Amino acid sequence: MPRRIIDLSVSLSAGIASDPPGLRPEIAYIGHAEGAEEFAQMFGILPENLRDGAGPAAERCQITTHNGTHMDAPLHYHPTMDGGKPALTIDQIPLEWCFGPGVKLDFRHMPTGHVISAAEVQAELERIGHDLRPGDIVLVNTAAGARYGEADFVSTGCGMGREATLFLTDRGVRVCGTDAWSWDAPLAGQLAHARATGNWSLFWEGHKAGADAIYCHMEKLANLDKLPAHGFEVVALPVKVERGSAGWCRPVALLQD
Repeated sequence: MPRRIIDLSVSLSAGIASDPPGLRPEIAYIGHAEGAEEFAQMFGILPENLRDGAGPAAERCQITTHNGTHMDAPLHYHPTMDGGKPALTIDQIPLEWCFGPGVKLDFRHMPTGHVISAAEVQAELERIGHDLRPGDIVLVNTAAGARYGEADFVSTGCGMGREATLFLTDRGVRVCGTDAWSWDAPLAGQLAHARATGNWSLFWEGHKAGADAIYCHMEKLANLDKLPAHGFEVVALPVKVERGSAGWCRPVALLQD
């Protein structure tokens, strides 16, 4: 049957506001002439012996596993998960979790800084007419998706709170994701709220729910606005970084035409 593929990832790019200052990726581009010189140093072959004097193009990247579209492993949230078990690293994530029916929750109308509750997740599921099933991959569309690369990207959008996250995991969701910088609401607002109330459990609460459950989430997804609410498949395979807290990911949505 004919099908359409929608790329749900952003490009790993240097020089745009994809992360807070100091955490943005740096990429050095090595051209063919420089590549020819490197071949000469490595193998003793002269540039003139290469076709058109051109060696290999390459890139040198200074990045973290949380740059670009990536999947966080439970280790990122806490040393333990699910009642004290050692938290899984990204190379331990079962690939079976990474294929499944997609479900999109549209929270683009929610104000920046809003923390999504379990009741709001339930209301959105009722609106789109979907009952969550184990293995569903839940994607959260926020206002941040339209701001990727802009100066306010990191500080835009709503986020998933602790109870909303546990609502998903209690129903067998093992992989989910957001188009925002963080699964949580923007951290500056969370920090201000925690300071004002003295309740520090409010800070990074969506992530820290992973200490009591088992789940992975993706961040910096793209093109969620192009997806229907359900009726599509998601494939999201993370790179196997040994003992890693995250791995870069190229998720796609598969839609039947």
